[in-house]
Amino acid sequence: MEIIIGLLIIAAGAFCQSSCYVPINKIKKWSWESYWIVQGVFAWLILPLLGAMLAIPAGHSLGELFAMDPRAVGMTFFYGVLWGIGGLTFGLSMRYLGVALGQSIALGTCAGLGTILGPVFTGKAGDITSSIIIGVIVTLAGIAVIGVAGNMKSASLSDEEKKSAVKDFNFTKGIVVALLSGFMSACFNIGLSQGQDLQFEGVNPMVASLPATFLVTLGGFVTNALYCLFQNTRNKTWGDYCKKSVWGNNLLFCILAGALWYSQFFGLALGKGFLTSSPALMTFAFCILMSLNVVFSNVWGIILKEWKGCSRKTITVLVLGIVILIISCFVPQLLK
Repeated sequence: MEIIIGLLIIAAGAFCQSSCYVPINKIKKWSWESYWIVQGVFAWLILPLLGAMLAIPAGHSLGELFAMDPRAVGMTFFYGVLWGIGGLTFGLSMRYLGVALGQSIALGTCAGLGTILGPVFTGKAGDITSSIIIGVIVTLAGIAVIGVAGNMKSASLSDEEKKSAVKDFNFTKGIVVALLSGFMSACFNIGLSQGQDLQFEGVNPMVASLPATFLVTLGGFVTNALYCLFQNTRNKTWGDYCKKSVWGNNLLFCILAGALWYSQFFGLALGKGFLTSSPALMTFAFCILMSLNVVFSNVWGIILKEWKGCSRKTITVLVLGIVILIISCFVPQLLK
């Protein structure tokens, strides 16, 4: 029963993350770089910091925890910086492919690489059992099927229909960017693995990984902030922050988008607290999160009519990919 609860919590976080681009669409009169960094202040800085504080017992501090192992702190932060590059290109993959296909390719690559490389980079390759490898293969198969559906969509729609669904739709450019995003985004789980021992003795397992999560998102925040501020200068969009008439609206939706985004990793931490009886699922949890992100992002893609005008055959292939991804979440447990 605890395993089911853990998976449901992770699923709830995945649903929230997949919904974070909905409030972003409500932001008015701001350039991409302006709203991206403002929502990032909440998604990668404020909320992860508050989450990390939940893992600090009374009488102790976050600084005290980080002082225990400066090397682990540095490595976790470093992989966060690399993950930040994935976060930047992740946004571009949405721009060129839409929410559904963009998240599918990027998160699918992230899921497979992140799950495998996390234990490898921390010297725990032995944690990667055959059931986990099969689970990753099934996940990638599901992503591949969704990619086929995306290719079918691209081939069947006219240029006007593509632009109607996704304004800047470009399948070739989008695939390249999404694959790069997925590769760099896998550094998030590597960072979590590097910081897995950054916890006080006896801390609740449900919040134990939140300090490491904060370090990773802090690294990502630095990368994104530097890029966005550079773009503000290059594109002369500093004036966005002076548009008082939209600040209330935009700040509200940036906070909502940031909270929804962070929910995925807050949910991952809480969910893993219920999976301690299954080492395979503990290792595979990151892949489960990414798989469910893809599932829910495609549900949103259908709701937002990004697949409007596609043939029944294309939709059937899309649904098949979603079903495979859902099944992949249970593979390690079924094969243990």
